[in-house]
Amino acid sequence: MTSRLVTLVFGLVLFGFGCALIVLAGLGVDPWTVLAQGISVQTGWGIGWVTNLVGLAVLLLWIPLRQRPGVGTIANIALVGTTLQISLGFLPSPTNPAGQAAFLVGGVAVIGLASGIYIGARLGPGPRDGLMTGLNARFGWPLWACRAGVESTVLLIGLVLGGSVGIGTVVFAVTIGPAVHASIALVDRIRSSSRIRLVPARRGLSAPRSAANRSPGASSHAVRSSRSPSTDTCP
Repeated sequence: MTSRLVTLVFGLVLFGFGCALIVLAGLGVDPWTVLAQGISVQTGWGIGWVTNLVGLAVLLLWIPLRQRPGVGTIANIALVGTTLQISLGFLPSPTNPAGQAAFLVGGVAVIGLASGIYIGARLGPGPRDGLMTGLNARFGWPLWACRAGVESTVLLIGLVLGGSVGIGTVVFAVTIGPAVHASIALVDRIRSSSRIRLVPARRGLSAPRSAANRSPGASSHAVRSSRSPSTDTCP
């Protein structure tokens, strides 16, 4: 669990940093950040703090959908917006189109990687993802329709309030899915390879004791037990 919590926190902090890169690119942001940006324009509050508040408001919508948050859900609300706000305080703003493009592409790549990391911790979905899966479970609407409907709504509201929509919004929408998919596959490969390296070491340490102190039947049972899946893979 400690390892999963560290993975979760690292992934969410990295996610917030990626969001800051896209905001600073100035080429348009994802729909939920458009909403946060619009509210920030109207209130004067920092966009990161607004992101946290929006996440909390979305979590309240889970109640009628009978969704239950996990540790990852609460951590998402607390860390992503906070990291975004802190990062905006020390990152420089690009001053030319090449720099803007680099920030945009880098931000999408960082968010994709971060998503694979914190999803891999399996400690609960983010509030926005949980809203869409909750709508799907409660009303039976297709997941793509839930996502399209919710994100279109928040995009329009954010645009009216003064949020930034542009080529970056389109780039994010088109590329974030493949980026997250590739990241999840990478995290799974790393996890699998680390288990493969650990198994021979365990067998090598346990073999002398098994040969000296156990009956053949007990040794066979030990071998079968060592091949069973580790409990730390459970969500």
